[in-house]
This record gives sequence, structure tokens and C-alpha cells, in this order.
Amino acid sequence: MVKQKRRRPAGDSLRQPLRLIGGQWRGRKLNLPLCEGLRPTGDRIRETLFNWLAGHLTGAVVADLYAGSGALGLEALSRGAASATFCERDPAAVKALAENLALLGASGGRLQHIDAIGWLQHSDIAAPLEIVFIDPPFTANLWQPSIDALSARAWLAEGAAIYIEAGSDSVFQVPDSWQLHREKRSGAVCYRLYFYHPK
Repeated sequence: MVKQKRRRPAGDSLRQPLRLIGGQWRGRKLNLPLCEGLRPTGDRIRETLFNWLAGHLTGAVVADLYAGSGALGLEALSRGAASATFCERDPAAVKALAENLALLGASGGRLQHIDAIGWLQHSDIAAPLEIVFIDPPFTANLWQPSIDALSARAWLAEGAAIYIEAGSDSVFQVPDSWQLHREKRSGAVCYRLYFYHPK
């Protein structure tokens, strides 16, 4: 006899959990929509990244340029960042991020329903950015336009940290003032942390 598969409740296939792994919201699980191309940074990579950022998070001004699930910006807020701007253009992801920021009581979260390049080119900021996450959809090949737009605005504080997550075969060039601090690979993903030191 062939057993029938148990049907999932309606909506289960549209949602996936995100677990925060450190700070005041450590262990909190948030439900996020399964948007096309959504690829939250995994727990192991996030743990490594935030170990690299230890000592730079408290009171930091953060931008999560391709927020998606919000994993990176939410983790930064959980670990003591003063503010985090989340740029995201997918309406379902924006809605979920707004709900999760409210659920956590994350008063430092600033949600921008906008394309990251558009935000970099046309917006204003109140304070220089001290941590920037650049983790766009891999198929969109937006690393170089993001790097160029960020560099053009002179928004980075001296000593700012810039994190770039990309495919292991992705090609881009950073300014001479972005000094590579750490680089690591996990399967087909290569992730790097730079620090901005203007000459």
C-alpha cells in the first residue's frame, strides 16, 4: 500500500523560519515569506561574520542594502547596533520585515521600500554608515553597481566595515580604500569583510 503524503497546512510552503543567533534576541524565531530569490545568510556564516565584527557593533549605524529576510540587519540590532536601514523592494519581504521589527520592538530599524541602488543614489542619511551589508541576489550581479554607488556618495565613516557575500565565481572590484580584513568560503559562497580607510 502506498502511503499518501500528509498535506501541509495552507501557507506553510510560503514561509520559512529565521533564527537570530546572538544578542538580546538570541534564539528568537521569525517567520518570513518565501519570496523568489530569497536566500537568508545561514547561521554558520552569520556566526563567523559577527565574530569578525565583534567590537564594532555597539552603537553602530548600519545599512542592510539587500535586506530580504533581514537576517544581517536584525542580527546587528540584536547585538547592539544603534540603527539599521533595511533596503528591500519585494512587497512581501517588506511587509514581513515591518511585522518582525514591530514584534521585536526594534526601534532602531528603518525600513525603506526601495531598490538599494536607488536608495544609495537619491537618499540622504543623518549619520555616516559604520557597517554596510552587501548581499544581493546572486543572479542579479549587483555587486559592482552597489560598490560604485556606495563609493560615489562618500557615506562611509572612517574605519567602516563593509561585508560582501557573493558566489565563489563572482567578479567585482573594490576601491583601494577598502582593505580586505577577512575572506572565507562556504560551498559556492564566498564572503568577505573590508574596512574603509581613506588615504
